[in-house]
Amino acid sequence: MGMIKNILIKATGNSLAQKILEKNIYFSQYLSGIGSGSISEQSGEKVVFATLRKNYTLPYCIFDVGSNRGQYLNLITEYLNDKEFSAHCFEPQTESFDYLKSINRNPNVKINNTALSDEVGEKNLYFNENETALASLTKRRLDHFNINLDQSEKVKVDTIDNYSVQNNIDRLHLLKIDVEGHEFDVLNGAVTMFENNKIDIVTFEFGGTGIDTKIFLQDFYYFFKNYNKIIYRITPSGYLYKIEKYNEMHEQFRTTNFLVMNN
Repeated sequence: MGMIKNILIKATGNSLAQKILEKNIYFSQYLSGIGSGSISEQSGEKVVFATLRKNYTLPYCIFDVGSNRGQYLNLITEYLNDKEFSAHCFEPQTESFDYLKSINRNPNVKINNTALSDEVGEKNLYFNENETALASLTKRRLDHFNINLDQSEKVKVDTIDNYSVQNNIDRLHLLKIDVEGHEFDVLNGAVTMFENNKIDIVTFEFGGTGIDTKIFLQDFYYFFKNYNKIIYRITPSGYLYKIEKYNEMHEQFRTTNFLVMNN
């Protein structure tokens, strides 16, 4: 084994071999769900709704945190169109919120012009163009993509715990979070709900935004472990890969979707 390893080390000590290895790594990771989470329709996220339907009873209460232009809301209505549910969408960016309001015809869907985080108040939202999917409460450094988040607006910020009390929401069956690096803040704004085991399924996005916000998958792992919940990586096929134990190898900063359930 050692001889073969040494041969491979020597054989790959050149630019062409390294580029081939990079492509193989990229492809293998994509099939594992690492880097495949940018487009909802192709990310395997539909498994979330199959899991919801299989394990929980109606009516469902769903939070779509970071709704943008309704990409995830479209999945909700597609896969739960024959089920009784209520959906609360949270989109702080004015143009995207106005668009969502204009297209929503479902009385069971509530559109909120609010960001969710770990405190109630106001914060700056940074973006590069109207209706962008990159809007974040952090001014990310994206020069390497020739992107500059040079626009901003002051937005209202709430927490899941506070919003749930104000709207008489006792349980969340599905909490979806895609807020460009502040997913962990949203979770910290829901500690009362988690402590009382009032949130059944969480699906969140993790990727390059963690570089800017200095949040790692390790933070999510120990947060959910504290509430006896298990993290699964969602693959493009819809297979749920269980994260048995945290490992530094899991820190992959390419857009990946995860599903979290009770142990």
